[in-house]
Amino acid sequence: MTNDAAELLAELRQDHRNMAILLGLLRDETDRIDRDEQPDFELLHDIMRYMTVYSDAMHHPKEDLIYDSMRQAHPELVAGLERVEVDHQEIAALGETLRDDIEAIVAGTEITRERVVHDARDYMRRLNQHMAWEEEDLFRRAAQEIDNITIDTAHLSAIDPVFGAKREASFTGLFKAIEREAS
Repeated sequence: MTNDAAELLAELRQDHRNMAILLGLLRDETDRIDRDEQPDFELLHDIMRYMTVYSDAMHHPKEDLIYDSMRQAHPELVAGLERVEVDHQEIAALGETLRDDIEAIVAGTEITRERVVHDARDYMRRLNQHMAWEEEDLFRRAAQEIDNITIDTAHLSAIDPVFGAKREASFTGLFKAIEREAS
């Protein structure tokens, strides 16, 4: 085992900053839908593809490594950790629902504006609540115990397809939106 806990925790915090950028873009497009304006459905699709693939498949398992190590090293500090898996499952389900909505619209299926706005706001609200709780509570507890936590991250080989060093070409529209937002 290698002690990559501090690096992993730093990656998780960066992931949250990156997800906040995407949630801002999602909020802007959701507001367009709510105002009955034409949103950028390709951008919405890219955001939700990233959020449901990278975040759910890579980010949450990295968090689980930290939390599992905390449970083993300091069982007395695990208050609230039982919520993490339930939260991750709920967020994944909300994300899949929204992604399905967007994919259905792109495919030509009629879905009410209200449904998409509702599903988007539910997803954003729940993910923002979860990230705030982790930042304010769980990540702080993990940081306090970082020297006592040993994690083997050798099996974590996935590269962030949007914010990583090697960007995935299928996210070109999302890169441009992020750059516009940053300027």
